Amino acid sequence: MSIEEQQELKQKNYAEAMRYMNNAKETLQKAKKEGNYYQDRKYVRTACGTAYSGVLLALDTYFMLKDVELPKKKRRSIDFYTRNVSRLDGKMLKYLDVVYDVLHLDGYYDGILNARIISEGFATACEIINKIKPSGERDDLSNYE
Repeated sequence: MSIEEQQELKQKNYAEAMRYMNNAKETLQKAKKEGNYYQDRKYVRTACGTAYSGVLLALDTYFMLKDVELPKKKRRSIDFYTRNVSRLDGKMLKYLDVVYDVLHLDGYYDGILNARIISEGFATACEIINKIKPSGERDDLSNYE
């Protein structure tokens, strides 16, 4: 893949991952935070699922940039992601563990309402998405409370 193709892939998929994160942020605001807790589990679950999907898009893009072959099937297991991330970037593996636990398991499946935990999950998701940020792109991934 040429440098131009890589840059184009980054721009397209970074913008899409950011769209997921911004949609997740809007949904999270509907959950109405009081103190350190959200009040509406449905919106928290939806927001966490949306943010996690943005992370998976960013990871798929990261793998394409690193010439990691993606399986043909659309749904990939967390084992696929952890195995390949661990080979490429140990620090990002820690981020993936946090995102998987907080956004996917705790947020989406369990619907936790603790705003501090959810905020940490969103911030960590941004760290992963920023791995595919095109050069010269300003950072719009912040303040997900």
